[in-house]
Amino acid sequence: MAIENTISTIFAKAPKHAGDRTAFLSRYPSLRTSSMHTQYPALKQASTRTVPLPAKRSLVFLISAIAAMSAHAFSSGSTGADGAFSPTVNTEIVLPPSGVFNYTSINIPVGITVTFKKNVANTPVFLLASGNVTIAGKIDITGNDAKPTGTYGDGALADDGVPGTSGPGGYDGGRGGRSDAALRGEVVRGGSGLGPGGGQGGIEGPDDCSGAPYYSYYKYVGSGGAYATDTHPPFSIWTCGSIKAMTFKAYGSALLQPLIGGSGGGGGRGGISYPGSGGGGGAGAILIASSGAFNITGTIDATGGDGGGNAGTGAGGNGAGGSGGAIRIVASSISGNGAMLANGGCINSNNQRRQFCGSDGAYNQYGGSSGRIRIEADAITFSGTSQPAYSKDVPGPVFISSVPSMRIASVAGQVVPPNPTGNADITLPATTTGAVDVTFETSNVPAGNTVLLRVVPAYGQPIEALSPAISGSTGTGSATVSVTLPAGPSTLQATTTYTIVVAGTIDLSRFAQNEAVEKVEVTVSMVGETKARLLTANGNIYPVSYATLRAAGFQG
Repeated sequence: MAIENTISTIFAKAPKHAGDRTAFLSRYPSLRTSSMHTQYPALKQASTRTVPLPAKRSLVFLISAIAAMSAHAFSSGSTGADGAFSPTVNTEIVLPPSGVFNYTSINIPVGITVTFKKNVANTPVFLLASGNVTIAGKIDITGNDAKPTGTYGDGALADDGVPGTSGPGGYDGGRGGRSDAALRGEVVRGGSGLGPGGGQGGIEGPDDCSGAPYYSYYKYVGSGGAYATDTHPPFSIWTCGSIKAMTFKAYGSALLQPLIGGSGGGGGRGGISYPGSGGGGGAGAILIASSGAFNITGTIDATGGDGGGNAGTGAGGNGAGGSGGAIRIVASSISGNGAMLANGGCINSNNQRRQFCGSDGAYNQYGGSSGRIRIEADAITFSGTSQPAYSKDVPGPVFISSVPSMRIASVAGQVVPPNPTGNADITLPATTTGAVDVTFETSNVPAGNTVLLRVVPAYGQPIEALSPAISGSTGTGSATVSVTLPAGPSTLQATTTYTIVVAGTIDLSRFAQNEAVEKVEVTVSMVGETKARLLTANGNIYPVSYATLRAAGFQG
C-alpha cells in the first residue's frame, strides 16, 4: 500500500530498498517537543513540533511574572513589516518558517474565508497587528476529515484508510488498519493519532465479556484525540477491565503558553474485505495579538476533523475524531458577537458530518476532545459564542522568554543534519536490529529532568521509553534513551514538563495558611491534570489543586 508523504507528516513514501531502515526528522524553531518520523526498514528524520510537555516527565521552565494589571497599553510587538491585511477574496496564506506575520492592521470582511498553508515545521499561526483587528469573515484552522472507506461516500478504494491531516500546529489522525481475510493482528491494527493526546487505533481480539455484542466493540474502533479533556474509546465503559487503561490524557493549560494544536483521532481496525477508516486530524492553533481593538462578528474555527465513514460487507471499524485546536486572542480590548470554535471532531455517518460525538466511553461516542480558547484584554465585552467556554485575563506576554527547545540529535549513532529535509536524512544499515539509542539535545531545560520518547507506529499501539536525567546545564543539555523501533513507518515524539510562574490576581492566602501569595506556579502536563503551587512572601510553597484555584476565580 502506498504511503502518502505530506508536508506535516508521519507517513513517508515507502523506501525503494526493503533492506533499509529510515527515520524522517524536521525541525521546529522554538520547540518544546520533538517529533520524528521513521520508516522501516530505513531510518529517516522527522519533524519537531511545539508541545506543552508532560508533567512528571520533566522540562521545567519559568515565565516571567505577569503583572496583575497592565501598567502600560498593551503592545503586540508587531513591526508592521507585512503591511495591512485586508483580503477581498477567499485567501490561503502560505506560512513563513516562523509562522509569524507582522501586520499594521487586519480586516477580514463578511463572506471572506482565510486559510493557511502549513510550513515544513508545522508551526501554529501567529498574527500580530500594531493596529486594530476586525474579523467579520472566517479564519479556518480546522483539522481535516479522514477519507471514506469501502462502499461509503464516493466508493473510491485507493484512499481507504487515509487519515485526516491537521490544521497548522496540530497533529494528523491515525491510519485505518488494512483488510485481511484472516484478521491477523499485525495486519488489521489501526494506527494511533499523532500528538500528545493522540487516540489509540483499533486492535484485534475479543474482550471476553459476556452480554451485548458491543461489549467488545471498543477494540474495533479508534479513540478520539484528547486535548482539554480526557477521551475514551466508544463502548469502553462496558469493558471487563478498567477504563483507566483506555484513557487518553488531557494536556496543556488554559494559559495556551506555549501554543499547540489538537491531536489526531485513532484509525479503525481493518475488516475482512475493506480497511478501517482513518482518524480525523487535530485542529490547528492560532494567536492573534493586537495593540489596538479586536472585534469579531465572524468566526474563528479550530474544530477537529471527523473520522472517515465506512460501509460494505466486511468493512473495518470507524476511525475517531481529532481534538479541537487552540485560539488565543490578546488585545487592548476584545468585543463582538461572533463565534470562536474549538470543538472536537466526530465521525462521518449516513452521509453527514459530525455524527456520534462525545468521548466518555459510552455507546457510539467517537468524538475528540474540545480544544482551548483564551482571550486576554484590559476591556472585554465579547458577547458571542465560545465553544468550549473561554478563559480570560488581562494581557500577558505574547511570547514566552527563554523558550525551551529540544531536538532529536542522533539515531543509532547517526548524526541528524542541522536542517533535516524529512527525506532519507539518516539511513541505517539493513543489519541494524534490536534497540537503538536516540539522543536528544536541549536548550533552556534544567538538568536533571527526563525526556519521554513515544514511538507511534503507522499501525499498532505506541511504545514509550523514559530517558535517564538530562545531563549538562540549563543552557545546553542532552539525554539518551534506548528503544526498539517497530516495523513499518513510525513517528517519534519527545516530551517533557514545564512550569509557568504567574502573578497572583486574587487573594489566595486562604490556600496558603493566610500567608501573602506572591506567585502561582502552574505545571502543565501532557499526560495528566494541570497542577499548581503557591509561592508566598515568606518563601514557603503550598501545593494546591488547579481546579480549586479556578473555582476561586484564578484565571491563569
